[in-house]
Amino acid sequence: MDTRMTRGNRVGKDLTSGSILPTLLNFALPIVLTNLIQQVYSMVDLAVIGQFVGNEGTVGVSIGGELADIGTMMATAFGAGGQIYIAQLVGAGDRKTLKQTIGTLLSWMFLMSACMCAAAIGFHHVLLQWLNCPEEAYTQARAYLMITALGLPFICGYNAICGILRGMGESKQPMYFIMVAAVVNIVLDILLVAVFKLEAAGTAIATVISQIGAFAASFLFLYRNREYFGFEWKLSYFRIRWDCLKVILKLGIPKLIQTVCIQFTLLWCNSNINSYGITVSATNGIGNKLQKMVIMFTISLETAASSMIGQSLGAGNQERARKTVWTSMRCALVVATVGSALALLFPKQLFRLFTSEPDVLEYGVIYLRVLVITFFSAAYMTPFASMVTGSGFASMSFALGIMDGVVFRVGFSLLFLHVFDLGAVSFFLGNALARVAPGTISMVYFLSGKWRTRKLLVKTKAPQS
Repeated sequence: MDTRMTRGNRVGKDLTSGSILPTLLNFALPIVLTNLIQQVYSMVDLAVIGQFVGNEGTVGVSIGGELADIGTMMATAFGAGGQIYIAQLVGAGDRKTLKQTIGTLLSWMFLMSACMCAAAIGFHHVLLQWLNCPEEAYTQARAYLMITALGLPFICGYNAICGILRGMGESKQPMYFIMVAAVVNIVLDILLVAVFKLEAAGTAIATVISQIGAFAASFLFLYRNREYFGFEWKLSYFRIRWDCLKVILKLGIPKLIQTVCIQFTLLWCNSNINSYGITVSATNGIGNKLQKMVIMFTISLETAASSMIGQSLGAGNQERARKTVWTSMRCALVVATVGSALALLFPKQLFRLFTSEPDVLEYGVIYLRVLVITFFSAAYMTPFASMVTGSGFASMSFALGIMDGVVFRVGFSLLFLHVFDLGAVSFFLGNALARVAPGTISMVYFLSGKWRTRKLLVKTKAPQS
């Protein structure tokens, strides 16, 4: 049987042909919008619970939601790992291994989420103790944790299918899926919390139902296009192939550890910043929101570029992969320039969207000046890191994540704090400069051309010039 893909009747876009800039932007824009929608609707839970329940509900949802955050990080990491492997398989045209990888990824995600769900429900009391849940918020946190634990399989299933689709060059469908989740979540949040007074439990139910909606929409799309995915309602389809799982784990585990390290050091920085008082803490909280809105663009750009590079390398088209890096660099610099211009020209106006406190507005000017460094360091790292990721160089991605998340963020922060005595600004600078060294190493790897001779995750087609 022919195991090679044809260009006709495919899901997603062929990222190995066509003009690079339009292809990259058309692929990246839906990813940007998807991340934006996720940011918005993830804030709805806290907004509704805070308005109708108060501090106990807010604290309960925040603490109870820690598990969902961990589950989402794991799902995202392994979904991203599957995405890169699938991108290279699509580029190489290996339909047989693609089919086996999709079945393996779906089964692995289900097993992993089932274990997390059982552990969360079985050890919820221990988990809440570890999180130092205040006694007055315990009931709310327990309800939120127990109910959202049931949504973990749907979070993992959704991320698995999105990883599959993005690896194939399809980024619009995941955006539609998350729109379904957003609408369902917002409507049910208001209905269950404001009308039926179910407090944190209502918010949790709304969250889980929205996750079910997103997964159902994504699975329906997969099933309707089952001929291309090779999807079958057979146990053999879902059999875990060790050779496929090994690649997914090889890519996903370093990504997961990298994400955890970065989150941990960000919490460390925020904890230290909070010790400088309410003005500094409020400035940092607002500043982080503004930072995420811009960095979201570069993160989405890296996701898109990684898939393009993966498909191009799988197809043996190294020159297209090289050009994709430089094209993503130009796009990232445009984003950084626009973000920096807004930060420098309208700092108080931006902060005034969230607060009217004069002290916070003044300190926000300092924060946004430092944030300019963050924007350009992210733009500097993004394109070269996409080559590392797209080529499947998992060990290097892991090392870069440790440097970004631990060594340089903490190191620079302590340097500016204890040597230059810059106070809270030390941690702003530590965050801003964390990406410089990993970005430089990624650049050296790219310019050295060693990625050209690196063994890929798949057997490529004949090299193209």
